[in-house]
Amino acid sequence: MARPEPANPRPESIDAAEVPSGRVEAAYSYWGLIWWRFKRNRIGVLGGAALFLLYALVLPAELTAPYPLNERHTGFLDVPPQFIHFITPDGRFRLRPFVYGLKQERDPETLRRLYVPDPEKIYPVGLFVQGEESWSFLAFTWDRHLLGVESPGRFFLLGTDTQGRDLFSQILYGGRISLTVGLVGVALSLVLGGIIGLLSGYLGGIVDDLIQRGIEVLISFPSIPLWIALSAAIPPEWNSIQVFFGITVILSSIGWGGLARVVRGMTLSLQNEDYVKAGRINGATTWWIVTRHLFPGTLSYMIVAATLAIPGMILGETALSFLGLGIQPPMVSWGVLLKQAQDITVLAHKPWLIAPVFFLTVAVLSFNFLGDGLRDAADPFSGQ
Repeated sequence: MARPEPANPRPESIDAAEVPSGRVEAAYSYWGLIWWRFKRNRIGVLGGAALFLLYALVLPAELTAPYPLNERHTGFLDVPPQFIHFITPDGRFRLRPFVYGLKQERDPETLRRLYVPDPEKIYPVGLFVQGEESWSFLAFTWDRHLLGVESPGRFFLLGTDTQGRDLFSQILYGGRISLTVGLVGVALSLVLGGIIGLLSGYLGGIVDDLIQRGIEVLISFPSIPLWIALSAAIPPEWNSIQVFFGITVILSSIGWGGLARVVRGMTLSLQNEDYVKAGRINGATTWWIVTRHLFPGTLSYMIVAATLAIPGMILGETALSFLGLGIQPPMVSWGVLLKQAQDITVLAHKPWLIAPVFFLTVAVLSFNFLGDGLRDAADPFSGQ
């Protein structure tokens, strides 16, 4: 005997086009509704796609960067960005892009070193080009790079710095540090702010007063001077990895206050709901009410708040590294790269060294766009 079809199909199997107008929300679960509303926000989707592309480039930097982190091209110092060409000097179009070789000259007036394209040397740009070894694990080594040219050619998409290192490769390696600091820092802030906010709102009384007065004292300090003071407490003998985690803990230990206050306010409103009161009447423990009722009710807003807080973490690490109090060489971050461009003469003669600003701006704007999209999707009164 055949089993009867269920009366109510699963929400995942329902197509929004088949649902009558005005009743789409009823066809989805809570998380499915958030995803459906988020997909309609084009700016939020654009921000999420840009972040996906950024992380896809910076996380496997050994693969995506044209050159290893510390490879120096001593014969190519302060080279401006190379342009990718499709048309040869004789006017023929080539489907495969290429770059010209570089030859060194001297400016007759300023005697500055100049690098000009050499049309007689053409190097096709290829994928997974063999180069210097950039990563090794046990007996496995990796010497392929996503984009580059065959030796003896050079491929400097964004130019080189004063030490002859490829700037685009430096940006990808530095982006892995800067973007990871934001994620790890916000994860710690999410744990601290979520737990403390839930306890403050649910327990109330003297516990709530003490927590809120402590948060007010914490957020009353200016961020940059407080970061500088805490960064100065990092022991100078720490290695780069320890400094990285130290900066992450510093940023997260300061940034949880605002999230805790938001979670507290939501907890105060949720604990008056009927299902929470029913749990108390039936003898549910505090742990049960907090984990089964209050925490799920605030989770979506915590995720949105965390997404909007990541840009602040990234900018905080960049500011500390720019001031010389954060990540230090040989580790590289966007703040470390921008530190070498703080001289006015650099901006005048080597403007390509401020290229990390573009990637930093894209990352911050993308996180803000994504956070705004998630906030509108999680808010049932946003009007989407």
